[in-house]
Amino acid sequence: MADREADHSSNKQDDSIEQHDYDKKEHEHFLRVVEAFRSYRSHCLRRIQSAEDHYLEMPEHHQNFLPGFRDNLDVMRTCVAHNHEIIKLMLQGAEAMFENKNHTIVNGSDDPHLMPTSFDMDKVKTTIKQFYRDWSKAGQPERDACYLPVLSAVEKRFPPDTHDTKAVNILVPGSGLGRLAHEFAQRGYNCQGNEWSLFMLLASNFVLNKCRNPHSLRLYPWVHQWSNNLRTGHQTSPITFPDIDPSDLPEGVNFSMAAGDFLEVYTLPGVWDCVSMVFFLDTAHSVVSYIETVWKILKPGGYWINLGPLLYHYSDVPGESSIEISYEDLRSVIKKVGFDIEEEKENVPCTYTQNPQSMLHYEYRCVFFVARKPLDAPVS
Repeated sequence: MADREADHSSNKQDDSIEQHDYDKKEHEHFLRVVEAFRSYRSHCLRRIQSAEDHYLEMPEHHQNFLPGFRDNLDVMRTCVAHNHEIIKLMLQGAEAMFENKNHTIVNGSDDPHLMPTSFDMDKVKTTIKQFYRDWSKAGQPERDACYLPVLSAVEKRFPPDTHDTKAVNILVPGSGLGRLAHEFAQRGYNCQGNEWSLFMLLASNFVLNKCRNPHSLRLYPWVHQWSNNLRTGHQTSPITFPDIDPSDLPEGVNFSMAAGDFLEVYTLPGVWDCVSMVFFLDTAHSVVSYIETVWKILKPGGYWINLGPLLYHYSDVPGESSIEISYEDLRSVIKKVGFDIEEEKENVPCTYTQNPQSMLHYEYRCVFFVARKPLDAPVS
């Protein structure tokens, strides 16, 4: 008995050390993300200064051909400064945004472990563009292209006029800044958004919990786009956000956001009536694991609705495993797991944080499908 007690005590100590190490790494990651946001202004100003330096290296008669070049750089500096003011608002109270964590924010500018990488700074810029996609009037055409088919599919299967929408539980993995999840809640469904990226979580917390008055805030999402600008002013075009009041939801609707990895957060079987994914399925290391998890957490008779491409985010990333398969093979796996595909459409044109004024446009030809877990499927 004594040996067993000693083993038990040792295991508890090992678990405690492991948890401490995990918490420390999580806190460092939080601080590094915060430091990346804090570094936004200086990072962008260095790029603008580089452009000015290159201009001044030109022969004087070449500079004379571009009399407004430096003036436009000053406009860009003003836009960056304004974006930075929004970031400062976003970071206020960020240390207490998680219910089970309280991250103390420190000055990380002198800590080499917290210095943001170029990848981190790209994430900050991507987050700023996400406000355009999810919470501006200008981004509505992009939202309509990929959100409306999913919203319509849910309303078709759980019609608000014949269903108690507050009894329908919808999960939106990879919810970004939360607009699709909010749209479900606005229609009266119980909905939870799930997001792994701390960059997105900080931004979604800000817009969902702190922004109220429509069109009260302004951002310049394209100020970082240095090429393919048709007009000089396009690079400094503003957007206003939010286009609606995020707090304006039907009474009694349960709307929440959950942080963490989809595979780790959602393990309880038979909980959800619907799992709705938009531009998320290809974020898996192995897409098969996502499919199995969706099958497990859906109730018998529940629906999985998906729209997106197969970009495979970890493809060719050093040190990361990634399984890339065609939609043909993916569809086969979905059916082998047990799903019935009720609706399907290929080549759905969608963009993702695309500058509508840019001379270069990327367009995805997405796949949309509705798959159902059979009513007689066991809950396991």
